[in-house]
Amino acid sequence: MIVTRFAPSPNGPLHLGHAYSAVKAHDLARAAGGRFLLRIEDIDGARSRAELADEFRRDLEWLGLEWEEVPAQSTRLDSYEAAARDLMARGLLYRCTCTRAEIEALEPTIGPEGLIYPGTCKGKAFDPSRPSALRLNIEAALAETGPLEWEDERAGVVTADPRQFGDVVLVRKDAPASYHLAATLDDAADGVTLVTRGADLVFASHIHRLLQALLGLPVPRWHHHALLVEADGRKLAKSRRSGERGYGLAEMREAGEDGRIVAEKLRLDQIPHGISLSRYPPDGT
Repeated sequence: MIVTRFAPSPNGPLHLGHAYSAVKAHDLARAAGGRFLLRIEDIDGARSRAELADEFRRDLEWLGLEWEEVPAQSTRLDSYEAAARDLMARGLLYRCTCTRAEIEALEPTIGPEGLIYPGTCKGKAFDPSRPSALRLNIEAALAETGPLEWEDERAGVVTADPRQFGDVVLVRKDAPASYHLAATLDDAADGVTLVTRGADLVFASHIHRLLQALLGLPVPRWHHHALLVEADGRKLAKSRRSGERGYGLAEMREAGEDGRIVAEKLRLDQIPHGISLSRYPPDGT
């Protein structure tokens, strides 16, 4: 059975890009007689707002989608801690006290997700008086797993290349887990078989495939869909307040627009409100 999910964070209102992703995941599951799940990813500290999760449910109902809700991330902290303890005991994590400014001062190389951490804290004693994150020692992890692959519905079989990210953070200084660790564990716990998300997250799948191998988790398939972009080519994003500038689902809903019509236009790639569809990255890798 195909199981997909939509997993928004309640740190800002949803926009048309979220709607596109939710409709894709919903329809892929329904077409195969599968299940479409809603998971609230609410471990982003003070930025997470419970009232927004209620707005998200109203947004999905307005779009005409049906879903099963699974436990929110805030109820799963024990599983993140257990996984981190396991990886730490195996020598695959190390503490890092570096700030972003300190990393930038080292003029590190740039990878798909931004700065590549140069490993400053690796193998060094850390200062317990400073906040620390836990980073994954990529080379040690790959020595344990060997070569890995994952399957994308658009790109086919992809060779995992987590080295391009450097030693990523798995437990943040300000949160009990990073996106990489939490989403990987949650998808396994929820039985997700088809991870459906935007093409901007295709790179994260390289890290998630590595974590699945390290933690003995089932391996889903992935479906990375196109992105909705504005006239300047930049994707809709909460960081750009896209949910509050005419593209927000709550805005549209409160203005009296018909959500089912909006959803149907998204299905047909007839994007409303002057937004266009980007095929980036064109090959899904």
